[in-house]
Amino acid sequence: MHQYQAQIHWQRGEQNFADNLYSRAHDWQFDGGLTVPASSSPLSVPLPMSVAANVDPEEALVAAASSCHMLVFLWLACKQGFTVDSYTDKAVGTMAKNEFGKLAITRISLRPEIAFSGVRLPTAEELANLHHQAHEECYIANSLRAEIVVEAA
Repeated sequence: MHQYQAQIHWQRGEQNFADNLYSRAHDWQFDGGLTVPASSSPLSVPLPMSVAANVDPEEALVAAASSCHMLVFLWLACKQGFTVDSYTDKAVGTMAKNEFGKLAITRISLRPEIAFSGVRLPTAEELANLHHQAHEECYIANSLRAEIVVEAA
């Protein structure tokens, strides 16, 4: 079993809390030393209470699903003798009401564009199988209720 940690820090400062117009800007701190400026999404909490330039939890969830899929895909491709030169994913998360009537990220669409090189290039069937296997092995995908689909280019 593995455990993963993140420290989240928010400070009110001089803002009035009771009027609900306080900043949602905060920091995510990770054990490797990285600090990420975070905020609520401006789609959820309007500006200026949100900070558009900061990462929001919804974006981070989509990025985590995409990153996990990519990392497993690269591992599988390497194991199967393929050489991947680049992998770009323009993933999109859709927020809607779930079956319980609650707002949730209900769908994450992965749209990977992958460049291969070398003597052995994957066929369309092999590529589809790599994505299927990556999805099955991705522990982030296995942790989420959202539908995750791969719309490979």
